Amino acid sequence: MTYRITGLDPAAFAPLSALDDAGLAARGVVRMTVTDKPGFPCRITLDDAEPGASVLLLNHVSIAAGPYAARHAIFVSAGPAEAAVYEDRVPPALDRRKLSLRAFDSDDLMVDALLVEPGAADGAIRRLFDNPAVRYIHAHNAVRGCFAAAVERA
Repeated sequence: MTYRITGLDPAAFAPLSALDDAGLAARGVVRMTVTDKPGFPCRITLDDAEPGASVLLLNHVSIAAGPYAARHAIFVSAGPAEAAVYEDRVPPALDRRKLSLRAFDSDDLMVDALLVEPGAADGAIRRLFDNPAVRYIHAHNAVRGCFAAAVERA
């Protein structure tokens, strides 16, 4: 069994990079300068942004409809041209954090969930995918609750 974790598509956020702070504020987005690493996990690169870098803090819809519809704040870095892709391994921003892994079926209903410590996500993802009803998994940062990444069967 293999799995893939892919960062969010940078094209969805590219128009925001050109806006000034007032334009961002009108859309509910905040530009921030990274002060610490780790601390600002980019959902495009799936790693923490470097101190001094510029990131955007915005609201992201991870599940659009149904009883588990979800939206929360995320960080995205300005400038990545492509989303990161990790096959059969956990990206750095996820691997160093406590995660809530939420397994969903083809009807977008949660069928299982696990809370995992830093460094333990790989085994937990494989255990969740042992259930053939699991179509995808959403990883959330357990402490702040924000969406970290989607995990798909590869």
